[in-house]
Parts: sequence; C-alpha cells; structure tokens
Amino acid sequence: MPQGRVTSVPDDGLTTRQRRRQAVFAVHTGAGKGKSTAAFGMALRAWSAGWPIGVFQFVKSEKWKVGEETALKALGSLQQTPVTWHKMGEGWSWIQRAGSERDHAAEAAEGWAQIKRDLAAETFKFYVLDEFTYPMKWGWVDVADVVETLANRPGIQHVVITGRDAHPDLLAAADLVTEMTKVKHPMDAGRKGQQGIEW
Repeated sequence: MPQGRVTSVPDDGLTTRQRRRQAVFAVHTGAGKGKSTAAFGMALRAWSAGWPIGVFQFVKSEKWKVGEETALKALGSLQQTPVTWHKMGEGWSWIQRAGSERDHAAEAAEGWAQIKRDLAAETFKFYVLDEFTYPMKWGWVDVADVVETLANRPGIQHVVITGRDAHPDLLAAADLVTEMTKVKHPMDAGRKGQQGIEW
C-alpha cells in the first residue's frame, strides 16, 4: 500500500468517504514491546478528533499507576472529550498468588459484561481493551462471544485489543492486525522495566 493507495477497491457500492468512516476493529499482538503503546497512540488521535474514549485494562489493578492514564485523563479534562478508565484484576495475573484465580476470572467476566453494555449503548467512540487477549486465552471470556459482539456493535465504535497470543478467530475478525516482533529488549540483558518507558 505505497503512498496510501489501496491495492483493490471492494465492489460494495460505498463511496470512498463512506468507506473511510467505517468502524475499525484492531488487534495489536505479538511478543514485542509496543502493543499498548500503539493503542494509546490511537487513543490520543481519538481524543484529538473529539471522540469519547473508554479504556479497559484487564491485567493492571488500581494500584498500578501508568503514564498513559495520567496523560489521557488530564487531556480529557481540557475539553469536552471524556476519557473513562477501568481496571480489572489484582495486578499481573500471570504471577498471581495461589487461590486468586477465581477473583481474576470474575472480574474479567464483569469487565467484558461492562464493555458489552457500553457497546450496546454506544457510550464511547473509541475503546482500548488493553491486554484483553489474556482473559480469552485463559478461558475467562468466550472468544466467540467477543467476535460476535464486536461484529454486531452498533454505530461507529472503534475498538483496539492488545496482548500476546491473540486467538486466530480474533485475528480473522479484525480489520487491522499488527504483530509486534521482539528483536531485542533491555530485559534480555537483565534490566528491569522503568518508569517513563514501560509505564
């Protein structure tokens, strides 16, 4: 797609303008860093366009303070573009303490139920479902339900899902799929994550 030229134009009867205004479902997956970062970059563009934004983080708890949350909430207060932030779970679920899985599963299921309610009500125009691939991978949220719900969402509601190991059905349903490939990472050399880079 050099210089923004499409390789083919579908015979769907839509004008270029109508096609440009269709809702986008994106998935950012892969082992490399940058999946959430790219999603929040899209959220900044959505904010600039004046779209209400809903962020649903499925791995970080209220204890985690991330830079994107601070920045987007501050931007949301500057103009009539609300940014709503939800966090589910008790923290990094893949290193959770024994016996806490039931709580994580229930919170993930309730988080998805809230997203379904918001989609039905057209509460937001842009949704970030951050690290949402994990609850699907662990069986806490049904992949078929996610695919069906997103395929039938009303109006113009853009959705981006982030996380490793995205289910093949999710990838098939998405309009935009980006796989972040790790070539090199500071953690490979024993360096821990740092503020301003990882959060």
